[in-house]
Amino acid sequence: AILLVIQVVAFPCALLFGHLAKKFGTLLMIRIAIMIYIVTVFFAYGMDSLAHVFVLGGMVALAQGGIQALSRSYFARIIPKEKSNEFFGFYNIFGKFAAILGPAIMSFIEGATGVVRYSILGILPLFIIGFLLTLLLPKQTERIVTPS
Repeated sequence: AILLVIQVVAFPCALLFGHLAKKFGTLLMIRIAIMIYIVTVFFAYGMDSLAHVFVLGGMVALAQGGIQALSRSYFARIIPKEKSNEFFGFYNIFGKFAAILGPAIMSFIEGATGVVRYSILGILPLFIIGFLLTLLLPKQTERIVTPS
């Protein structure tokens, strides 16, 4: 049921974030989505009821719906067009690495502490680092052209 909630909420959130990105900028909306994830981590740490699981699903969907489409479109605009295949290959490898790293960190923390609740805090630094890295990104959205 929670996966259904995430799918139902993520789609309209992607549309909403796309609309807001046109008004406020893609990079700002990506940062807001990361901040939503940071708040979501703290919320997940404090969960204590089944209702919280559904709220958590909605929060994840809100952030994921926004960040997934915006990050790909932003990335596509700042990479050299003639090397987009290589750059997107790199982008996808990082996505696969993240899909392993987050659960590995959580598993390690739960194994070391014996407390599942602490494990969610282990992914907090990843979101903070991601947010800080966005501060280094170009504000421009014109495609970068490499010299021939």
